Amino acid sequence: MRARSVVAIALVAIPIAIIAAFFIVGPERLWSLAGPADQGPVDFETLSRRETPNDALACPPGACKARSDIKPPVFAVSAHELRKAFRTAVASEPNLELVDVDENKLSARYVQRSAFWRFPDTIEVRFVDVEDGRSTIAIYSRSLVGRGDFGVNKARVQRWLDKLAKLAPVVQIA
Repeated sequence: MRARSVVAIALVAIPIAIIAAFFIVGPERLWSLAGPADQGPVDFETLSRRETPNDALACPPGACKARSDIKPPVFAVSAHELRKAFRTAVASEPNLELVDVDENKLSARYVQRSAFWRFPDTIEVRFVDVEDGRSTIAIYSRSLVGRGDFGVNKARVQRWLDKLAKLAPVVQIA
């Protein structure tokens, strides 16, 4: 009988201790054990997608070696103007941090964290000029932690494209 009590107490105490440690240490510090939140830049032309279902890609036709989940629209503004509109579009996104800007490549990299667990995702964005003063965009969103993401990355990419389409005129829908 005493052994059962000890086991029962342990089964309750261990999860409580783990949860307490999570909040004492802090989720951001805990997730840093998996690597830095900013996973670094990607080269869209040579990008290889992950084998695990925890990333999403929106890429114009012919711009990426990897399979694209979403075909981004073409916008009636230059890539520089699209970048300005994009900054406005994502300004209301919660827990979003701009971590790098490359003016030469017209790219930016962000880290966005989930609300409660603070899981970090890295999002690379490139603005691409096309003919006649138009432009399009490539977005690659990937999770640092976990094997799957419950569709969070793909939903984010689509949400960002939808927000952008409200600020920059679309001339060709995917």
